[in-house]
Amino acid sequence: MNNMNQMMKQVKKMQEQMLKAQEQLGEKVVEGTSGGGVVTVQANGHKKILSIAIKPEAVDPDDVEMLQDLVLTAVNDALVKADEVANNDMSKFTGGMKIPGLF
Repeated sequence: MNNMNQMMKQVKKMQEQMLKAQEQLGEKVVEGTSGGGVVTVQANGHKKILSIAIKPEAVDPDDVEMLQDLVLTAVNDALVKADEVANNDMSKFTGGMKIPGLF
């Protein structure tokens, strides 16, 4: 019975650590870019887009599709990096296993 109580304490401590790590992901900022840096997107570890910066040279009224592609590429780059940060931070709790819905 004592082993069970000790195990439950360890599980509770690990859950608390995981929650803290998930909260801290919201404070981590990653940056995605495209077009050699003419479009820059910042996102946090929760995959929330924080900002989009577009340099004037990226804006061509005759080629709006290019700007759309640059923004899309930068957003996807930022989200991939946010996933990498989350996976890296949370892998210490999951041992590298991907647990659906965990983050």
